[in-house]
Amino acid sequence: MPNRALIEHRPWLAASLVAGVGYYFLWNNPIAEAWLILLKGAGVGFLALYAMRRTRGLDGAILSIALALSAAADMVLESNFEAGGGLFFASQCVALALYARNIRPQTSASQKACSAALFIGTPLMAYLLSARLDIALYSMSLGAMAAFAWISRFSRYRVGVGAVLFIISDWLIFSRFGPLDLAPMPEILIWPTYYAAQFMIATGVVQTLRADREAPEAYA
Repeated sequence: MPNRALIEHRPWLAASLVAGVGYYFLWNNPIAEAWLILLKGAGVGFLALYAMRRTRGLDGAILSIALALSAAADMVLESNFEAGGGLFFASQCVALALYARNIRPQTSASQKACSAALFIGTPLMAYLLSARLDIALYSMSLGAMAAFAWISRFSRYRVGVGAVLFIISDWLIFSRFGPLDLAPMPEILIWPTYYAAQFMIATGVVQTLRADREAPEAYA
């Protein structure tokens, strides 16, 4: 879709892209901190508005709530890491509920194995990177969210991959607490992987829910 058409027909999605890309290039610039925090929250906040406007029903509402909680977490994280983490935990639990409601009728053995690997491997790698048990326990919800996303009926190439990118972004954050110095990778990659994850998840779920309205048996 051309840029002008995107702005005219998906204004909240276009606004999200502008905020998300803008924050990446401005986050370490000496401008007012409050504006940067708002810009950071706007990236996923506009995705929540996009989901709200483009979907109907309970699943659309759950997606919008999960995105809104993530947007709030993005902002709170700047001043209080624990509170921001709590909001992300809530967001992941809400997203998990969405995926659990939308499990694929049939999944292959390889898909189930990948789902199990995400569930087990996510907190394990989080502990290895951070050397912190509390972070590993927190990551259990992240792993569960990604595991259910992978076997949900939503597009695996958008929602499933998006959930994996979310994990990678968090792993990069957790590495800052552990014995391994991965610099400058966290500074360069945390925001792009996180924002790409949320963008792919939001658009992937919306695509499937809208397809349901047009053809109830269609899966994205």
